[in-house]
Amino acid sequence: MPLYRQVISDLTVHLPRRDLRGMIRTVRALYRLSHLPAYRQAILPRVPEAARFDPGHDAVLMGYDFHLTDAGPRLIEVNTNAGGALLSYLARYPDEEAARGAMSEKLKKAFLEPFAEELQAFSHGRQNRPQHIAIVDENPQEQFLYHEMEAFAGLFRDWGARAQVVDPKLLQAGSDGVTLDGETVDLVYNRHCDFYLEEPAMAGIRAAYLARRVCLTPNPFAYGLLGDKRRMVLWSDAEALADLGLDEEDMALLQQVVPVSRLLQEQDPDALWQDRRNWVFKPVDRFGSRGVLVGEKISRKRFDELDPATTLVQQLVVPSLTPATPDEKPMKTDLRLFVYCDRILGIGARLYHGQVTNLRTEGGGFARVKVI
Repeated sequence: MPLYRQVISDLTVHLPRRDLRGMIRTVRALYRLSHLPAYRQAILPRVPEAARFDPGHDAVLMGYDFHLTDAGPRLIEVNTNAGGALLSYLARYPDEEAARGAMSEKLKKAFLEPFAEELQAFSHGRQNRPQHIAIVDENPQEQFLYHEMEAFAGLFRDWGARAQVVDPKLLQAGSDGVTLDGETVDLVYNRHCDFYLEEPAMAGIRAAYLARRVCLTPNPFAYGLLGDKRRMVLWSDAEALADLGLDEEDMALLQQVVPVSRLLQEQDPDALWQDRRNWVFKPVDRFGSRGVLVGEKISRKRFDELDPATTLVQQLVVPSLTPATPDEKPMKTDLRLFVYCDRILGIGARLYHGQVTNLRTEGGGFARVKVI
């Protein structure tokens, strides 16, 4: 069995078209919000220095994660370096041969054009497409989605670019640029989860990025505006949104779709403890569902240990369920839109048991989505 099949489910998730429309409208509303001058003026003073630097381009393959409810979709979080786009596409096909055959020119165009657009924006039109791409992640061969990163490298090589999946420690990077084995890298596809480039391993890339010597996508600027979980506090605050110039239709949509989200330090801890079953506790500085705690499962000791300044308290939105076999429990289901700017590049679903998505559930993983 090909290794990528280990994180692909054989099940099919059915997505009502009306919910898909609501998800797409949400993506586009947030994209418009992120470009409002008043929004940027409100957000940029709160983020680290690297995230206040505007590189002049966007972020490739963002992910907008939703749960479906009887009242429509609810946005759970936004990811700037979302994985699973290719796996979600391959989940539509039963075997490796069929999947390879499905790697059509249309698919390649959908996934590759954004990288060309990123470099064109970065270079002010002087470069049409990348010549050398480094796909970076921490210890990439140990990551669950390593084989997807390798698949992207293969797509880039078919496109005519040099491409490797590497740990950032293997790059020679600094304010004069980025090289790998003596060859200049003009685009770094960032799958690393040090979103603000604060770890020592990312210092060289940070220096090259701030000196505008490499196109880094996604980047801290996009993460600060949309990917940082703390942004959901503002998105779920009608009064704060009203001061930013967002139109009434977008504001009403966000109030419907974004669950109430607050920082723990803004809440009465005793009242919150009594109502804990209605909330989820998320560390704002972690990723991939690490450290997420569902209120009904949390102990008082663990609750008291939460850092008030870095814990997001979010209204619980129970995930919808996808039927499995008659002898198995239904799978909890997250829906993800893969996005560039406000363009939808694909749809994925992740199936799992337990509290959060983990890509370890037998029979779970990325699943085919059928719009109904």
